[in-house]
Amino acid sequence: MNKPVNRRRFIQLLAAASGATLLGAASAHHTDSHFEDDAKHHIVYQLNKADPKYIGSILFSAGEMIRKYGDDVEVVIAVFGEGIHLLGKRPRRPIPRNLQEKASSLAAYGVAFHACGNTLKSLRWTKNDLLDFSKEVPIGIDDIMQLQERGFTYISW
Repeated sequence: MNKPVNRRRFIQLLAAASGATLLGAASAHHTDSHFEDDAKHHIVYQLNKADPKYIGSILFSAGEMIRKYGDDVEVVIAVFGEGIHLLGKRPRRPIPRNLQEKASSLAAYGVAFHACGNTLKSLRWTKNDLLDFSKEVPIGIDDIMQLQERGFTYISW
């Protein structure tokens, strides 16, 4: 994974983008991309719908957590079911390109996007069908459970 870019610059860009749209960008940090220390805060979002407003809300919320806590928060977005199309190179559901760009931007700032392997199998997708910043996990719900066991706060709406 590429080294996360400067968060201060990201926060400036996020603030500018937030004023321009209700579907703001987000960013967070993930232990795989974080430096040797561990974040004080840990949060995992469930993303299981292909609805653009729903996806935009999750990405915005994740960005707000980064804006508030900076490097002191680790954010994972667990993607499964219809939500998996956000991470598809060729989504089969209507996902606005700007949402994929926001997700990519968040990933550059350390937000982890975990793609459910079971959902991928049901679509006959492989890792090659996913955007490069995605990380495949065997079972999305199991991933959420394991993250909770590690102290992550679970957010679903």
